Amino acid sequence: MEALFIGQAYIDVTFVADELPSGDEKKVAREYAVSFGGNAVTAAFACAKLGIAPDLLASVADDWLGRMFIDMAAQYRISVHHRKVRESSLSFIMPRGDKRAIVRCRDDDYLHPFPPLNLEKCRALHVDGHQTDAALHYAHTCRQAGILTSLDGGGLRENTHELLAYIDVAVVAERLCEQMDLTPAQMLAYLKTRGVHIGGVTMGERGMLWYDETGTRQHMPALAVPSEKVVDTNGAGDIFHGAYIYSALAHPEATWADHFRFARAASAHAIQHLGNETSLPALSDIEAIQATLVEMG
Repeated sequence: MEALFIGQAYIDVTFVADELPSGDEKKVAREYAVSFGGNAVTAAFACAKLGIAPDLLASVADDWLGRMFIDMAAQYRISVHHRKVRESSLSFIMPRGDKRAIVRCRDDDYLHPFPPLNLEKCRALHVDGHQTDAALHYAHTCRQAGILTSLDGGGLRENTHELLAYIDVAVVAERLCEQMDLTPAQMLAYLKTRGVHIGGVTMGERGMLWYDETGTRQHMPALAVPSEKVVDTNGAGDIFHGAYIYSALAHPEATWADHFRFARAASAHAIQHLGNETSLPALSDIEAIQATLVEMG
C-alpha cells in the first residue's frame, strides 16, 4: 500500500441540458457521462491515472451499481476495501458554465465497522470526512506513524474540528469558510491553530490562498482557461487533491508550491471535460496545460 484514500463512493450521472423538466414534461440531454464519483474516491482515481494506484476504503453495495464501481476501480488497479452498505449511492449532476447543480442519493448507513488495514509501506492518507470513524482512526494512526495526512475540506462535517488535529495538509473550499463564518484568511489562521502544517483555501477562478512549510501566507492564481472551453467544473477540486498527493509521493524533494502548481494544472485540464473519468489527466495532459496556459491576472 503506497497510499490510502477514505471516502463515500458514488456513481455519477452528469448531463448537459438547457433546463430541467417540471410537472409532466420530458427533456432530452445533449450529452451525458457515467462515471465513479465522491470526493476522496475521485481523488484516488486521479492519483491512479497519474501513475500511483492507491488503496481505497469506500462504501460498496451488493448491487449492479456496486459491481460497476468495483470494475471501474479494477481498471485503474485500485485495491478497494469494502465498507458495506445496502444500496449504492448516486449523484445526478447538471453543469452550466462554472456552476453545477447536484442531486445526491446517498446510503451511508454502514452495516459493519471499518476494516483493520495493514499500513506497512503506506506513505500518504487522504480523507474527505466521510466515514467519520474510519477517517479519525486512520488519520490518528498515520499521524503517529509519520505518514502524510491530507484532508479535502469541502464542507463542514461532524468530525471536522477533531479530524484537523491529525492532518498535515488541509485544502478546504470557500464553502467551509462560509459555513464557519470565516474569511479565507481567518480560515488559514484557524487551520494553524489545529496544527495543520500546510493549509489552503480554494477560491475557484480567484485561485488559492495558502500557507507554506514556513507558515508564510501566499496566493496562487488560477490558470486562465478560456470560458468557452469550460465544460464541467464538478470533480475538479477532487482531482486537485489526487494530483497533489501523487506529486508529493512521486517527488518528495519538491516544495508544496511545486505540488500545488502541478495540481492546479490537473484541475485546469479537468474542467474542460464532461464527467469525472474523462476529466482525469495523464502526465502528458498536465505538461500540455503547464506549457500553454498562463496565470490569471
